[in-house]
Amino acid sequence: MATSRANGVDIHYEVAGDGPAMVLIHAIPFDHSLWLYQQARFSTWFRVISVDLRGFGRSTKVTAAYAFEDMARDVLGVMDDEGVDRAVVMGCSIGSKLALLLGGLEPHRFSAVIQVGGNSGPQDFARRIDGYLREPFSPYRRAHLRFGNREGFGDTPLGRYLHDMFSERDPWHDPAAIAAVFRALSAGDARPYLAAYKPPTLIINGEFDNARPRGEETARSIPGARHRILAGAGHACMIEDPSGFDALVIDFLRDHGLMPKAR
Repeated sequence: MATSRANGVDIHYEVAGDGPAMVLIHAIPFDHSLWLYQQARFSTWFRVISVDLRGFGRSTKVTAAYAFEDMARDVLGVMDDEGVDRAVVMGCSIGSKLALLLGGLEPHRFSAVIQVGGNSGPQDFARRIDGYLREPFSPYRRAHLRFGNREGFGDTPLGRYLHDMFSERDPWHDPAAIAAVFRALSAGDARPYLAAYKPPTLIINGEFDNARPRGEETARSIPGARHRILAGAGHACMIEDPSGFDALVIDFLRDHGLMPKAR
Protein backbone atom coordinates (compact mmCIF):
# COMPACT_ATOMS: atom_id res chain seq x y z
CA MET A 1 0.00 0.00 0.00
CA ALA A 2 1.21 3.50 -0.81
CA THR A 3 -0.03 7.09 -0.74
CA SER A 4 0.58 9.90 -3.21
CA ARG A 5 0.37 13.52 -2.08
CA ALA A 6 1.54 14.97 -5.39
CA ASN A 7 -1.73 16.82 -6.06
CA GLY A 8 -2.31 18.09 -2.53
CA VAL A 9 -4.58 15.29 -1.28
CA ASP A 10 -3.75 11.78 -0.05
CA ILE A 11 -4.44 9.26 -2.80
CA HIS A 12 -4.12 5.62 -1.75
CA TYR A 13 -3.01 3.04 -4.28
CA GLU A 14 -1.63 -0.48 -4.52
CA VAL A 15 1.05 -1.91 -6.81
CA ALA A 16 1.34 -5.52 -7.96
CA GLY A 17 3.73 -7.13 -10.41
CA ASP A 18 6.51 -5.78 -12.57
CA GLY A 19 6.86 -4.69 -16.19
CA PRO A 20 5.10 -1.99 -18.25
CA ALA A 21 2.66 0.07 -16.18
CA MET A 22 -1.11 -0.50 -16.13
CA VAL A 23 -3.19 2.02 -14.14
CA LEU A 24 -6.66 0.96 -12.93
CA ILE A 25 -9.38 3.47 -11.93
CA HIS A 26 -12.50 2.15 -10.19
CA ALA A 27 -16.21 2.99 -10.46
CA ILE A 28 -18.48 4.67 -7.90
CA PRO A 29 -19.30 3.47 -5.20
CA PHE A 30 -16.53 0.85 -5.22
CA ASP A 31 -12.82 1.34 -4.47
CA HIS A 32 -9.58 -0.02 -5.97
CA SER A 33 -10.59 -3.58 -5.00
CA LEU A 34 -13.10 -3.53 -7.86
CA TRP A 35 -10.09 -4.67 -9.89
CA LEU A 36 -9.02 -7.51 -7.57
CA TYR A 37 -9.21 -10.11 -10.36
CA GLN A 38 -7.34 -7.90 -12.84
CA GLN A 39 -4.69 -7.02 -10.25
CA ALA A 40 -4.01 -10.74 -9.88
CA ARG A 41 -4.19 -11.62 -13.58
CA PHE A 42 -2.41 -8.71 -15.22
CA SER A 43 0.39 -8.52 -12.65
CA THR A 44 1.74 -11.55 -14.53
CA TRP A 45 2.76 -9.16 -17.31
CA PHE A 46 2.38 -5.61 -15.98
CA ARG A 47 3.18 -3.40 -13.03
CA VAL A 48 -0.46 -2.90 -12.02
CA ILE A 49 -1.28 0.30 -10.11
CA SER A 50 -4.83 0.41 -8.74
CA VAL A 51 -5.99 3.74 -7.33
CA ASP A 52 -8.54 4.77 -4.69
CA LEU A 53 -10.14 7.94 -6.06
CA ARG A 54 -10.47 10.90 -3.71
CA GLY A 55 -13.64 10.34 -1.70
CA PHE A 56 -13.29 6.54 -1.71
CA GLY A 57 -11.36 3.77 0.00
CA ARG A 58 -8.43 5.06 2.02
CA SER A 59 -7.99 8.26 0.00
CA THR A 60 -8.83 11.73 1.36
CA LYS A 61 -12.53 12.54 1.70
CA VAL A 62 -12.66 15.97 0.05
CA THR A 63 -15.98 17.78 0.59
CA ALA A 64 -15.11 21.17 -0.96
CA ALA A 65 -15.85 21.73 -4.65
CA TYR A 66 -13.21 20.81 -7.25
CA ALA A 67 -13.02 20.10 -10.96
CA PHE A 68 -13.05 16.73 -12.70
CA GLU A 69 -9.60 17.61 -14.04
CA ASP A 70 -8.34 17.65 -10.43
CA MET A 71 -9.20 13.96 -10.20
CA ALA A 72 -7.25 13.32 -13.40
CA ARG A 73 -4.27 15.13 -11.87
CA ASP A 74 -4.55 12.85 -8.82
CA VAL A 75 -3.92 9.89 -11.11
CA LEU A 76 -1.05 11.66 -12.87
CA GLY A 77 0.43 12.38 -9.42
CA VAL A 78 0.40 8.67 -8.59
CA MET A 79 2.16 7.95 -11.88
CA ASP A 80 4.75 10.64 -11.18
CA ASP A 81 5.40 9.31 -7.67
CA GLU A 82 5.87 5.82 -9.10
CA GLY A 83 8.18 7.07 -11.85
CA VAL A 84 5.77 5.99 -14.58
CA ASP A 85 6.24 7.89 -17.83
CA ARG A 86 3.79 5.83 -19.89
CA ALA A 87 1.01 3.38 -19.06
CA VAL A 88 -2.05 1.53 -20.23
CA VAL A 89 -4.96 3.11 -18.35
CA MET A 90 -8.20 1.23 -17.68
CA GLY A 91 -11.23 2.66 -15.91
CA CYS A 92 -14.84 1.77 -15.12
CA SER A 93 -17.72 4.28 -15.01
CA ILE A 94 -16.25 7.48 -13.48
CA GLY A 95 -12.90 5.77 -13.99
CA SER A 96 -13.84 5.26 -17.62
CA LYS A 97 -14.37 8.97 -18.20
CA LEU A 98 -11.21 9.78 -16.24
CA ALA A 99 -9.23 7.35 -18.40
CA LEU A 100 -10.65 9.00 -21.51
CA LEU A 101 -9.81 12.47 -20.21
CA LEU A 102 -6.27 11.43 -19.28
CA GLY A 103 -5.68 10.12 -22.80
CA GLY A 104 -6.88 13.44 -24.19
CA LEU A 105 -4.93 15.66 -21.79
CA GLU A 106 -1.66 13.68 -21.88
CA PRO A 107 -1.72 11.40 -24.96
CA HIS A 108 2.05 10.89 -24.83
CA ARG A 109 1.71 9.25 -21.40
CA PHE A 110 -0.83 6.58 -22.35
CA SER A 111 -0.09 3.73 -24.73
CA ALA A 112 -3.76 2.66 -24.66
CA VAL A 113 -7.06 3.64 -23.03
CA ILE A 114 -9.59 0.99 -21.96
CA GLN A 115 -13.03 2.19 -20.91
CA VAL A 116 -15.66 0.12 -19.14
CA GLY A 117 -18.90 2.02 -19.59
CA GLY A 118 -17.67 4.67 -21.97
CA ASN A 119 -19.49 7.89 -21.11
CA SER A 120 -17.65 10.95 -22.41
CA GLY A 121 -19.91 13.96 -21.78
CA PRO A 122 -21.63 15.77 -18.87
CA GLN A 123 -24.14 13.76 -16.80
CA ASP A 124 -26.99 14.58 -14.42
CA PHE A 125 -26.45 13.02 -10.98
CA ALA A 126 -28.78 15.26 -8.96
CA ARG A 127 -30.88 12.34 -7.72
CA ARG A 128 -27.80 10.30 -6.78
CA ILE A 129 -26.31 13.25 -4.89
CA ASP A 130 -29.60 13.79 -3.07
CA GLY A 131 -29.74 10.11 -2.18
CA TYR A 132 -26.29 10.06 -0.60
CA LEU A 133 -26.98 13.23 1.37
CA ARG A 134 -30.48 12.35 2.58
CA GLU A 135 -30.84 8.56 2.78
CA PRO A 136 -29.35 6.26 5.46
CA PHE A 137 -25.85 5.73 4.14
CA SER A 138 -25.21 1.98 4.40
CA PRO A 139 -28.50 0.75 2.88
CA TYR A 140 -28.25 3.37 0.13
CA ARG A 141 -24.67 2.46 -0.77
CA ARG A 142 -25.54 -1.25 -0.73
CA ALA A 143 -28.35 -0.60 -3.21
CA HIS A 144 -25.92 1.42 -5.34
CA LEU A 145 -23.44 -1.48 -5.31
CA ARG A 146 -26.19 -3.79 -6.55
CA PHE A 147 -27.12 -1.29 -9.27
CA GLY A 148 -23.54 -1.47 -10.53
CA ASN A 149 -23.98 -5.13 -11.53
CA ARG A 150 -26.50 -7.07 -13.57
CA GLU A 151 -29.83 -7.82 -11.92
CA GLY A 152 -29.54 -10.74 -9.52
CA PHE A 153 -25.73 -10.75 -9.25
CA GLY A 154 -25.93 -9.40 -5.70
CA ASP A 155 -28.01 -12.45 -4.72
CA THR A 156 -25.43 -14.98 -5.91
CA PRO A 157 -22.85 -16.31 -3.42
CA LEU A 158 -20.08 -14.45 -5.30
CA GLY A 159 -22.08 -11.23 -5.55
CA ARG A 160 -22.97 -11.26 -1.84
CA TYR A 161 -19.36 -11.91 -0.90
CA LEU A 162 -18.04 -9.03 -3.02
CA HIS A 163 -20.76 -6.57 -2.02
CA ASP A 164 -20.23 -7.50 1.65
CA MET A 165 -16.52 -6.73 1.22
CA PHE A 166 -17.27 -3.25 -0.09
CA SER A 167 -20.07 -2.63 2.43
CA GLU A 168 -17.73 -3.42 5.33
CA ARG A 169 -15.82 -0.29 4.28
CA ASP A 170 -18.82 2.02 4.78
CA PRO A 171 -17.22 3.62 7.89
CA TRP A 172 -14.35 4.86 5.70
CA HIS A 173 -16.70 7.08 3.70
CA ASP A 174 -18.36 10.50 4.00
CA PRO A 175 -21.61 11.14 2.10
CA ALA A 176 -20.61 14.77 1.51
CA ALA A 177 -17.34 13.65 -0.09
CA ILE A 178 -19.17 11.23 -2.39
CA ALA A 179 -21.55 14.04 -3.35
CA ALA A 180 -18.52 16.20 -4.23
CA VAL A 181 -17.22 13.44 -6.52
CA PHE A 182 -20.59 13.27 -8.29
CA ARG A 183 -20.65 17.04 -8.76
CA ALA A 184 -17.21 16.96 -10.39
CA LEU A 185 -18.22 14.00 -12.55
CA SER A 186 -21.43 15.72 -13.62
CA ALA A 187 -19.47 18.49 -15.33
CA GLY A 188 -16.67 16.28 -16.66
CA ASP A 189 -16.45 16.44 -20.44
CA ALA A 190 -13.90 14.60 -22.58
CA ARG A 191 -15.77 15.08 -25.87
CA PRO A 192 -13.57 17.93 -27.18
CA TYR A 193 -10.68 15.46 -27.45
CA LEU A 194 -12.44 12.64 -29.26
CA ALA A 195 -12.25 13.59 -32.95
CA ALA A 196 -8.45 13.78 -32.80
CA TYR A 197 -7.96 11.15 -30.09
CA LYS A 198 -4.49 9.59 -30.17
CA PRO A 199 -4.22 6.52 -27.87
CA PRO A 200 -5.66 3.20 -29.11
CA THR A 201 -9.02 2.84 -27.39
CA LEU A 202 -11.15 -0.12 -26.31
CA ILE A 203 -14.64 0.39 -24.90
CA ILE A 204 -16.31 -2.53 -23.11
CA ASN A 205 -19.94 -2.67 -22.06
CA GLY A 206 -21.71 -5.48 -20.31
CA GLU A 207 -24.73 -6.72 -22.23
CA PHE A 208 -27.01 -5.26 -19.55
CA ASP A 209 -24.93 -2.15 -18.80
CA ASN A 210 -27.16 0.92 -18.49
CA ALA A 211 -24.24 2.95 -19.88
CA ARG A 212 -24.10 0.88 -23.08
CA PRO A 213 -25.71 3.54 -25.34
CA ARG A 214 -23.14 6.13 -24.18
CA GLY A 215 -20.33 3.64 -24.70
CA GLU A 216 -21.48 2.96 -28.25
CA GLU A 217 -21.74 6.72 -28.89
CA THR A 218 -18.22 7.35 -27.57
CA ALA A 219 -16.83 4.50 -29.69
CA ARG A 220 -18.35 6.05 -32.81
CA SER A 221 -16.73 9.38 -31.92
CA ILE A 222 -13.14 8.09 -31.67
CA PRO A 223 -11.40 7.15 -34.93
CA GLY A 224 -10.38 3.49 -34.82
CA ALA A 225 -11.91 2.77 -31.40
CA ARG A 226 -12.91 -0.83 -30.70
CA HIS A 227 -16.21 -1.58 -28.97
CA ARG A 228 -16.97 -4.95 -27.39
CA ILE A 229 -19.96 -6.38 -25.50
CA LEU A 230 -19.48 -8.82 -22.62
CA ALA A 231 -22.48 -11.17 -22.74
CA GLY A 232 -24.58 -11.65 -19.63
CA ALA A 233 -22.86 -8.92 -17.60
CA GLY A 234 -23.77 -5.52 -16.20
CA HIS A 235 -21.89 -2.26 -15.69
CA ALA A 236 -19.03 -3.42 -13.42
CA CYS A 237 -18.56 -6.48 -15.61
CA MET A 238 -14.94 -7.18 -14.57
CA ILE A 239 -16.12 -8.81 -11.32
CA GLU A 240 -19.06 -10.65 -12.90
CA ASP A 241 -17.08 -12.43 -15.64
CA PRO A 242 -13.36 -11.85 -14.97
CA SER A 243 -12.08 -14.38 -17.49
CA GLY A 244 -14.32 -13.09 -20.27
CA PHE A 245 -13.43 -9.50 -19.47
CA ASP A 246 -9.70 -10.19 -19.32
CA ALA A 247 -9.83 -12.01 -22.65
CA LEU A 248 -11.26 -8.90 -24.36
CA VAL A 249 -8.51 -6.75 -22.85
CA ILE A 250 -5.72 -9.19 -23.74
CA ASP A 251 -6.92 -9.49 -27.35
CA PHE A 252 -6.93 -5.70 -27.69
CA LEU A 253 -3.51 -5.25 -26.13
CA ARG A 254 -2.03 -8.07 -28.20
CA ASP A 255 -3.41 -6.56 -31.41
CA HIS A 256 -1.63 -3.28 -30.55
CA GLY A 257 1.65 -4.94 -29.60
CA LEU A 258 1.20 -4.08 -25.93
CA MET A 259 1.13 -7.55 -24.34
CA PRO A 260 4.50 -8.42 -22.79
CA LYS A 261 5.67 -12.00 -22.54
CA ALA A 262 4.75 -13.71 -19.27
CA ARG A 263 7.40 -13.33 -16.59
